[in-house]
Amino acid sequence: MPETPVDPPGLDLGRLRIHLDRGLPGAVRGPLRAELIEGGRSNLTYLLSDGTSRWVLRRPPLGHVLATAHDMGREHRVMSALRGTGVPVPRMLLIDHGTDVLGAPWYLMEHVAGTAHRDAAPLAALGAERVAALGRRLVDTLATLHRIDPAQVGLEDFGRPDGYLERQLRRWSQQLAASRSRELPETDRLHALLAERLPVSPAPALVHGDYRLDNVLVDDGDTITAVLDWEMSTLGDPLTDIGLLVMYTELAGVGGGIIPSAMTAPGFPKPDEIVARYAEATGREAADLDWYVAFASFKLAAVAEGIFFRFQQGRTLGAGFERAGEMAPVLARHGLSTLKEN
Repeated sequence: MPETPVDPPGLDLGRLRIHLDRGLPGAVRGPLRAELIEGGRSNLTYLLSDGTSRWVLRRPPLGHVLATAHDMGREHRVMSALRGTGVPVPRMLLIDHGTDVLGAPWYLMEHVAGTAHRDAAPLAALGAERVAALGRRLVDTLATLHRIDPAQVGLEDFGRPDGYLERQLRRWSQQLAASRSRELPETDRLHALLAERLPVSPAPALVHGDYRLDNVLVDDGDTITAVLDWEMSTLGDPLTDIGLLVMYTELAGVGGGIIPSAMTAPGFPKPDEIVARYAEATGREAADLDWYVAFASFKLAAVAEGIFFRFQQGRTLGAGFERAGEMAPVLARHGLSTLKEN
């Protein structure tokens, strides 16, 4: 007798199947199964299969969802708009803005083959030359995104560039406050310094919001097949993306399970190489880069503290979250050091 598919946390396969049969008639042919492939750090990601075809479903995390975070509609909209541009994205198939099916909004997209390189050892096995080339492609893909005219892809109203940095700093301070369960003096000091030294933004662009190596898929030929995790995308200051990428490179492999180690693989471009290649590809000088790297540290500290808060509540899915609480002070110290305040 066939084994009955088991519902993973956050997914009701029975209700989902009924909805998919209505929204995508004939697409699902066999028993629907699902596997949680990413959980707790951001939106939950599931691999669905009927034994023949595969799809990917995204929904918000369980419990303690912060206001303005985990917006399914934004992810779906930006990837739909970027389809066919030089930025590779999966094809969007279905979106449900309601809560009747899964208890939260969700969307379905095509499954794209590729590896999200998170750990250093598998990436290092490719050899330094291939790793270096992949690092350059990572920067070039970001530059391609920042060169897109938002109006040409229907995203001219996707954000409010004026006052973007002020709002971002305020937003992440509020996110941190909403997840606060302890004193974080270094993080508070970093926030104060960032507010004092706020730079003037360059011309706005489409911003990914969490651009790093393990948020892209790479095929066996080292081609980037998809850029994923657009939940923080908007129209704003493009240097926030390059500052974040530099911060991830500088702190690659630091503990807590928040920052992947893959960018420590021999051959991966150093921060100054990343900045130089980006500037050449976009014509944008990375002025006030220290501020943007420090802001990236503050932003990720708020994310880490949110994960730690959910872990304390028993509301995270996946392994490694017990160490998330270590990261906010580490990230704050890195931000302060970048601003030469340590």
